[in-house]
Amino acid sequence: MASFHFLLVLTLCIFSVSADDVFVSIDCGSSDMHTDENLIPWNGDDLYINNGVNQMVPPANSISRVMDTLRVFMNRKKNCYSIRNFRSGRVLVRASFYYGNYDKKSSPPTFDLQFDGNNWVTVQTSSTEYIYYEAIYVMKQDYISVCVAQTQPNQFPFISALEVRGLDSYLYSYIDENYPLFLVKRVAYGANATVRYIDDIYDRIWTPATAGKGLIDVKSDAIFSVPGLGDNPPPAVLLNAVTAISPSESILLNMGFPPVEVPVYINWYFSEVTQLEANETRSFMLYKDGQPFYQALSPPYGNFTEIISRNYTVSSNTTFSLVPTNDSTLPPLINAMEVFLIGDALTDGTNSKDVKGLVSLQNAFKDLQDWSGDPCLPVPYTWDWINCSNDATPRVTALYLGSFNLSGTLPDFSSMDALETIDLHNNSLYGTIPDFLGTFPDLKELNLADNQFTGSIPASLAKKNDLKFEVTDNPDLCTSGKSCQSSGNPTMRSSGGKKKNKLPVILGTTISIFVVFWAIVGVFVILQHRRKTVAIAALSEQHGGAQTNVFKVNMEEQVNVDQTNRQGHANVHQDRDLY
Repeated sequence: MASFHFLLVLTLCIFSVSADDVFVSIDCGSSDMHTDENLIPWNGDDLYINNGVNQMVPPANSISRVMDTLRVFMNRKKNCYSIRNFRSGRVLVRASFYYGNYDKKSSPPTFDLQFDGNNWVTVQTSSTEYIYYEAIYVMKQDYISVCVAQTQPNQFPFISALEVRGLDSYLYSYIDENYPLFLVKRVAYGANATVRYIDDIYDRIWTPATAGKGLIDVKSDAIFSVPGLGDNPPPAVLLNAVTAISPSESILLNMGFPPVEVPVYINWYFSEVTQLEANETRSFMLYKDGQPFYQALSPPYGNFTEIISRNYTVSSNTTFSLVPTNDSTLPPLINAMEVFLIGDALTDGTNSKDVKGLVSLQNAFKDLQDWSGDPCLPVPYTWDWINCSNDATPRVTALYLGSFNLSGTLPDFSSMDALETIDLHNNSLYGTIPDFLGTFPDLKELNLADNQFTGSIPASLAKKNDLKFEVTDNPDLCTSGKSCQSSGNPTMRSSGGKKKNKLPVILGTTISIFVVFWAIVGVFVILQHRRKTVAIAALSEQHGGAQTNVFKVNMEEQVNVDQTNRQGHANVHQDRDLY
């Protein structure tokens, strides 16, 4: 439902405020720490991401130290920065991009930008200009992820800078916390330079907009303190404004709306620039599409009025203007404006039970730690080695970790109880096969081939009759009722290696003696086999030729004695890569 709010902020209500302690500035593609001309401290990005390649813009295209470095990603569906260790709350996240012809191909790429498992925007980079995108939202977790995802062949995503600023809880609070705000424009009318930190303690970037045709720039002689109410515009943007030339003229505002209809959140800021005489009046109304949109207002001197409009659907055909009232002796004015698109509802992310299990795997295996961001979202940008369900809160249904150079024992990831496929073949995994692998209710395929597992196969797996189970080429795994004691240290053997038998060479006449002895034994065995074959054939005719499926590793021979009366079986399948 569309609505608006009228906020008159008085300096009498001022209280001391400070931004949240979250103030992160990442110079992507750099390893250095430095402070820029705005007194903003920057860090390199090595602590936030492991993948990607650092690149530099050629000196001839240099625009700033931060924009001259970038990190480029030439593999994986998506690559994510992960920023942790601060409490959740409302934040401003800004991602900046400057191509600068770093690759000398004069071909600026297009790719997708994402945050916390949500779609953000399609980034269209430029050869000559840097661009940035800004989102304001309330975090659902205690960390932030920002990802770039390749959408077209040979157009490799990159990022130049990433910033996170904590916002006080009352800022931009006239929007449901489940929805993000995406910046369209933030304007400081009449200013001759960009306003940001330290003038704005939240480091919002206010772009200067000087007067166009029929308008003039004016400066305020008021003295401002930090207002601390409304959305807390910095005094620096209230000290300038634009007005119409004559009291009868209107101001048509350039809103920057897209061509399609979208819901928007708009803030307008108004502050009188001079102390008015008794016979002077500045009074005007806000019009939408040529019709009154809000009641007449007269901006206060030394304070400001903020009008907030939310949930109105607009397009490039929508117009807003400031129209003087009949009794006004002065023209309308405006100091500042913010325009946001209202995004789709924020996702809750991948199911927390699956996230817990994936974290366990990443903690156990260093080669998996390069993946960050939401594992399943947004669709279709899952991590490369998992599959996910299509639920609103997706579940991880498959792990494809064959040939991932994993070495060690398997950690407990039993919380991932929606798994249907687990492929861990051709690694260097050792130790016993964990019993929890047999507890997944929906598990259909389990491939542990070509590893170094020892011990016996857990009874929990032996009971799964419909499981496609592969454990070949685990030389010390007990699979045939033999002694299950492994020899040697499994960590010292090569993956999937088979031991060679060393037989003594028997020389001399003892060879002939053994040949005669085993010939006699062979004749006896053949005669016994023929008798047994006849008996089995007769018995098969009596019982209709019933047959029992077996594991490829003859699992029924190693099941405990008290289970020998059970018909343990599973489907046989050949060696194959499940991925």
